[in-house]
Amino acid sequence: MILIKFSANGSRASADWQGLQPPKQPKQQKFHRCYLSSKISFLLIATLLFTNLCKLANAAGDDEDGPYQGKYLGKLNSYHHQVSGDVYAVNEYTFLLIGFNYDGNGGDTFFWAGASNRPGPQGFIVPDEYSKTNILDRYHNKDFTLTLPDRKKITEIKWLAIYDLNTQNNFGDVYIPEEFEPPRSQDGGTLSRRSHNVSSSGIEILDSKTIRIKDFNYDGLGKRTFFWAGVGAQPSSRGSKIPDEMGYLDPIRKYIKETITIELPGDKTIFDIDWISIYDLADNENYGHVLITDNLNVPPSLVKITPYEFSLPNCRQLHKNLQVSWEVFGPQITLQLSGQVEKNDYMSFGISGSESSSQMIGADVVVAYIDDIRGYSVDYNITSLAPCVQVLGQNKGVCRDDVVGGLDSFQLNTYSRKDGINTITFRRTLISSDSGDKEIRLDKSNYVVWALGQLDSNNEPAYHNIYPKSDILIDFNTTEPVNDCFSFTKRADSPVQVWEKVRIQDPTIRTFNAYLGPSGALRGYQGLTGHVSSGLAWYINGYMIPELYLKRGLTYFFKVKGGNNPHSPEHYQPLIITDEPHGGYDRLSDAKQSEIRVLAGVEFTRRGRPKPTAAGPLCLSKYPLNYDRRLDDNFPSFKKFNRSLISVCSSEDPALLEITPNITWPDTVYYNSFTHANMGWKIHIVDSYTNLRNSGNSRVFKLASNYYMHIVTYTALMLFAIYGLAPNRVIIT
Repeated sequence: MILIKFSANGSRASADWQGLQPPKQPKQQKFHRCYLSSKISFLLIATLLFTNLCKLANAAGDDEDGPYQGKYLGKLNSYHHQVSGDVYAVNEYTFLLIGFNYDGNGGDTFFWAGASNRPGPQGFIVPDEYSKTNILDRYHNKDFTLTLPDRKKITEIKWLAIYDLNTQNNFGDVYIPEEFEPPRSQDGGTLSRRSHNVSSSGIEILDSKTIRIKDFNYDGLGKRTFFWAGVGAQPSSRGSKIPDEMGYLDPIRKYIKETITIELPGDKTIFDIDWISIYDLADNENYGHVLITDNLNVPPSLVKITPYEFSLPNCRQLHKNLQVSWEVFGPQITLQLSGQVEKNDYMSFGISGSESSSQMIGADVVVAYIDDIRGYSVDYNITSLAPCVQVLGQNKGVCRDDVVGGLDSFQLNTYSRKDGINTITFRRTLISSDSGDKEIRLDKSNYVVWALGQLDSNNEPAYHNIYPKSDILIDFNTTEPVNDCFSFTKRADSPVQVWEKVRIQDPTIRTFNAYLGPSGALRGYQGLTGHVSSGLAWYINGYMIPELYLKRGLTYFFKVKGGNNPHSPEHYQPLIITDEPHGGYDRLSDAKQSEIRVLAGVEFTRRGRPKPTAAGPLCLSKYPLNYDRRLDDNFPSFKKFNRSLISVCSSEDPALLEITPNITWPDTVYYNSFTHANMGWKIHIVDSYTNLRNSGNSRVFKLASNYYMHIVTYTALMLFAIYGLAPNRVIIT
């Protein structure tokens, strides 16, 4: 007797037997087993059959080593023009073509789909990988996705073809099996409730790497608690971290009925794990978990995976998008920062300003970046969470060491930018003679800090938007190499929905109250202006950086409460008005200042030095105690964001800035800060408010006119059609 058992279904096994490429399957479907027993008379036949089937099983197993790419439909049947490739179903609406080839010599050729028994003129064009319906060009071994138009589903068609409409020739096709079930998101159950208020209303497995936890609760009181994944019957310490919804690998925060989406790190997929847990490593305790069902028919993840590359023996993953590697040799340490960052971004890493926690103030850090020409590793000292400014003759804030009397202790070795990853290698001595440099200790672990952010127009680090909230310890002198790094992953960028833009154009408003508040991450100042942020922004009459409309010849007053203490690098913000958009006039060189026209807020001493005239007491809208400002973008509107802030205002009278725009003023000027760049926005200088109202009314009238014209035109066309009439010409504008 011969018994042959496969975990895959028999029809697919027989198709594979006929020479088709074995489909890539999840790990749970790998166990092809062959059992053989027979009488001696059938030994030869059994042996041959056993050998061939096990070869097939091994071939499938080898193919499974690649990434999961969806449900395999088959190879394209090739008829003409060198069409070839493998086709997968990604989800209900999308195909994935792998290694697609076509010589491009068809005259009127498209991706074509239909519900007839075989490809023919009855069908529809499937847009190409760019969502275009152009005639197909040449393809050579290309991987891409095709999405059916008009929300059509794969189950509604019988084939996908490369078809020439002019000659009605089919150059290649693949058929959709009957009762085909395309991959789709799957219900994963709910988190078990064990302790620390962990719960969820549901878990949805969106694709092979992405999990959505609905209405997630956790009290945030664990010691070292993480999203945790692993294999085995139950959660244990033998697992690995899952970055949180923002990509951080730090202990997770408190959650109250929040729906969050997490992504498995690196090249790990849902088929590589058996459970997901809320797990505390300090106490080795599982606070709640969910088991992952085998053989889930989910879409493949289409995130871009870039393997990490480092030449040093130790590597620590600081964030989903940042790694630090190192090697100690004698009195020196070589460091390498690798980050998935934009071209204008910096990576920062260094020794904490405190020996008992990770603290930015007092830290000694490197700021590493690459411009259009070369890479940089610049030594910085942090005395305040503000751009470097002069305070009573001394530079305070985030300042280069050579600006505050120290030395740049970092020696650049190598730099590269590849596949969106900046990699910069540099070295420094463990103990430096520079008083501003922190010693890198080898006899104990070091508290470190790190951050990612954008560079300003002077290639100085602007306020960071990615940084840790918890303490981070690194032992740079381990006996065995340390490596917990994983591949970088990147999803397609989705546009950020910025908060509403506010325009103040009421002719009766002649007084504006100006005070300070937080800039609100990507949805706030940065999204509204396209400029990097200093962390603070001007709030005018209760709104963040509104656009103001002022009439020439009228007098206006700004009541300024931006801080009048010149000892404070953060909260000394006199208001100025100039003809350039960035501000920070006091930080600019004499040459740059000479290019700017100052319209209000500055007077010049006898020596020609600028002096602000509108420095009022401090009124500051600030975050509540223990608030995490990394969550700013969770607010859907500025109104809700503003309600979460606490106002702390001096009772002193504000500084008064009086202006009367005249005919010499440009049509667009800017209110900003004298000391810090990128805090304000536009003032439109108009000759008449009536023109503004008329332009708005005319725009509304034009839209209404167009609307009614379209109704009349389409009504006429319907009448023509009903009564069999044909107009000579119809133009719709």
